Formats: sequence, C-alpha cells, structure tokens
Amino acid sequence: MNVLVILAAAVAAFGLASRFYSRYIARVLGEDPKNPTPAITCSDGRDYVPTKRYVVFAHHFSAIAGAGPILGPTMAILYGFVPAWLWVVFGAIFIGAVHDFTALFVSMREGGKSMAEVARKTLGPSGFNLFIGFTIVMIVLVTSSFLSATAISLTSLWPLSKLGTVEGQTFLKTIVRDGVALGRIGGIASMSVIIITLTSPFLGWLLYKKRLKAVPANLIAAVICVASILFGIAYPVTLAPTTWMIIISIYVLIAAGVPVWLILQPRDLINVQILYGGIILMVIALFSSGFSGLKVTIPSFNLSEGVRSLGLIWPMMFCTIACGAISGFHSLVAGGTTCKQLSKETDARRVGYNAMLLESLLAVCVLLAIGAAMSFADYKSVVWPADAATKSNPILGFSLAAGHLFHTALGIPVALGSVFGILLVEGFVITTLDAAVRLNRYLFEELWAILFQNTPRLMRFHWFNAALSVVLMWILAYSNAFSTLWPIFGTANQLLAALALLAVSAWLLIRRKKNFFTLIPAVFMIATTVASLLILLMNYFRSKNYLLMAADLLLLILSGGVVWLVLKTFLRPKPDPAARPA
Repeated sequence: MNVLVILAAAVAAFGLASRFYSRYIARVLGEDPKNPTPAITCSDGRDYVPTKRYVVFAHHFSAIAGAGPILGPTMAILYGFVPAWLWVVFGAIFIGAVHDFTALFVSMREGGKSMAEVARKTLGPSGFNLFIGFTIVMIVLVTSSFLSATAISLTSLWPLSKLGTVEGQTFLKTIVRDGVALGRIGGIASMSVIIITLTSPFLGWLLYKKRLKAVPANLIAAVICVASILFGIAYPVTLAPTTWMIIISIYVLIAAGVPVWLILQPRDLINVQILYGGIILMVIALFSSGFSGLKVTIPSFNLSEGVRSLGLIWPMMFCTIACGAISGFHSLVAGGTTCKQLSKETDARRVGYNAMLLESLLAVCVLLAIGAAMSFADYKSVVWPADAATKSNPILGFSLAAGHLFHTALGIPVALGSVFGILLVEGFVITTLDAAVRLNRYLFEELWAILFQNTPRLMRFHWFNAALSVVLMWILAYSNAFSTLWPIFGTANQLLAALALLAVSAWLLIRRKKNFFTLIPAVFMIATTVASLLILLMNYFRSKNYLLMAADLLLLILSGGVVWLVLKTFLRPKPDPAARPA
C-alpha cells in the first residue's frame, strides 16, 4: 500500500481523537480553567515553576518521547507492518493518550504529587509503598536500557557502500576494518550532544533571568542545533562505549540535582527543535515519496520470525513497541515535573493527550521509513543480526532507514540523512535519561520517608539520591546488552501504565465519576504485561540471568499487590460524594 494513504489514515485518526475524545474525557474529569495549578500555589523557583505552555510542551514531549517511539517500533516491525501500525495508532488513541492526560490531570489536582502519592490517597499507605517500589525498579530498567542504547549508537560505524558513497567522497570521517571502509556516523552525534548540553545553561539564563520571548528563544535553540551538527561533522568525537556510559552518567547526575530551568528545560527546548524538524522532514518526505508511488515493501505479516526472535505476538509485540502506543514512564514525567510547571488547568489536555498523539505520529513515520525505504535484509542485519557476536543496533537501523527515505524523496545524500536520523534519536535518549534520574531522585526521597521515622540527613540530600539512581542505572547497563534489557523494560513500562490507570480509575471511582475509559485499558494492559513477565521469567531462568530474573519476580510481586488493593477499593462501599472534593 502507498505510504501516503497509510500516513493520512493515521493523521486523520489522531486529529479526530484530539478534537472529540480528549474533550469528552476533559468534561468527565471536570476541567476548570479557574482552578489555580500547583505551579502557582507552590512556586519555589526549583521544581514548581509556572511556565509558558510551549516550553512545558517541549519539555514534556522531549522527556516522554526519548528513544521509545523509535526503538520500540523499529524492533517490533519484525512481526510485520500491519499489526505494528494498528497497535501504534489505536493503542495511542484509546490507551496511551488517555493514560498521559488523566495521569497529568490527577497529579495536578492533587497538588503536583506523583502517581505514588495519588495511590496513597486512593489505595492507602500500602498502595503508596508498593507503587514507590515498583516505580523505582521500572525507572532503573528504563535508564539502563537507554544508557546501553546510547553508548552503542554514539560509536556507530556503517559501511560506506551501504550509504551510497565511497572513501574520499564523503563528509564522514572513515576507518578501514577488515578491508571495509566504515563511516563514523556516531561521532557526529557525540559532538552535537556535547555542544547542546554545554550551551543549555546559557539559554536557561536567557529564558528565566532575562525573560527572553518565545520567538528569539526558539531561534537561538535552532541555531545551536545547526551549529552542533556542523561542529560534529568537522570534529566527530570517538570514544569507547564504556567511556560514554561514564560520561553520560556524570551528566545526568548533575542534571538531576540542579534547578529545572538551568539544564532540563533549556536542553529540552534545544533538543525538541531536532525532533520537531525530524518529524516535519519525515512527513514531507513521506508525502513526497507517496506522490511518487513509494509503497511499503516489508512483509505485512511476519509472525514466524517475530515469534522466533521476540516471542508470541501477544503479549510481546504490545510490550516491545512500548512508548509508541503507551508508556508508564509518561505518568512519572507527568507527576514528577510537568504537573509542577503548568500555569493553567486547561493546559493538561493540550500537553498530555496531544503530546502522546504526536509521539505516536513519530512512531508511524518510523514504521513507514523502515517498511518502505529500507530493504528487509538490511533491516534484519542491523536490528536482528544472525551473528550472535554482533550487537543489535536499532538506533542505527532507524537512522539508515531515515537516510534512505530522505534520499529517495528529497535527494538528500544517504550519509547526511542517516546522520540526521541518529541525531533525531540521540539527543532525546539523553533527555529521557536526565528526566528519569531526576524522577528517581524524588522517589528515593519518598521511599526513605516510608522506611525511616526520622530519615538520616544523608538520605535527605538530593545529590545522594541522584547518585544512587545513577549507580544502579550504570551497573545494570554495564552488565546487560540492550537487546536483553529492552523486553523487560518494555513490559515494566507498560505494567506501570496499567497500574497508573488503575490508580486514576480508583480516584474517579471515589468521586463517583465515570471511569470506563481508564479501567478497560487498565485491565487489558494488566493481562498483557503479566503474561509477558511470565514468559520473560522462563527465558531468564533458562539463560541463567539471575539479575533480570530477580527484577522480573519483584515486578510481579509488587504489581500483584497493587492489583489486590485496587480490587479491594472497587469492592468496598462507595463513600458519600459530598465528603470528597470534585
């Protein structure tokens, strides 16, 4: 089928959902623009900061998007194009975007509290304790997965012949290995990441100390992006993967402790220029190539290979696609940083629901790029290599597909297009990492308050909790390959989304509001993720990966406890609605 038809169908579905379904949910929730938000009532200049909606959207979108909507679909398309596309589109509309919007709204209504705090109010102290424990394990898994993927992609090499060029006729720095000329694609992204990170505090100072307006702020961010790429081409940085792990770990430690306006928000505003540009460029390329007759050539269904590599299509494909359709990590961002920055209650729908739809549009573009612009054989050689000694590199797989798409549609050289593709992913892997480590810092602070009547002074120190989050991330990433970490991360991520939906459903139940739009998705995701955890548990037992087996068991136990508390909440008599605030 023509790529333009497939893209248009997805865009139309997302537009209708944003226009009608999200507004229906907002009415049920009781959205009121007159209600003051936590960013205003609790403003402290560090975490609670009233912020313009376009800045909050940029922060929220770049934090939730990360590499998920690219890596997940890139891996899961092995099952075939049709099942992956259906889950990305309809999963996002009826589950993912609903989860994001309701989690953000409820966290905001509860004074900027995390979903764990929401669980305390709806499920009691036990629900809070279980939610905290589960969330900490999940964030360690997501940060470990992305740290491992980052280290691999920043050192990516690819044969020049596959890029349509030869040595001496390309801007890429090259090396020759076993007689094959290889281009240093990852080194360009490395320099870009360094420059963007170093210039973020300057932009933050302009935004929040000098009150820089929106247009010049975005122009400066765009100039920094372009300059970082040009510097990367001229001076690519080449380091070992383990060295990159250490450098990135140090960066996220710093970013997790300083005020959000100094690094997190300005870095997200800079990075989001690349992501916005990438989405626009991919949409233009797909429209152009669609008019030229480009069709999806990857198999519509490829269940046998998918099952052999990943497992049964249900539940494994649903968990592998992860952030492209639904992500529990989004509820952590919503309840951790975004709900503390919204200036108006009506912004929750525009930021929460629409950011998820935009992320899923990116996932659709990824599926189309891989499905139409890259040969299936090349895709499998990079993402699912037959040689066990070769590491899976889905970031490179997507980047090559994007490079071929840009070349086919717009005449951009494959090498340059591939570099842009890897930049599209790379900056956002790191923005997810720094946001996630900051969120884990909050969670550890809450955990110590549970375990100790008088929390030791060291454990109240935010640098200690940030460092603990970074150390756990690094250990798990260093000891496991990305392809091993991703399935359990994806499953834990979806399971957290299910638990967040259950907590929101209980919150609505207590207020005697309709909750079918959160409860039905929650039940489906609970069944899907528990089945996936059981399958992975058997795999880890057979491979004797005891560290991930322990994490799997812990996730099962914690989630079982939360589900039991939710059932008790739904079965006990409903309270008088007059006794609760709306």
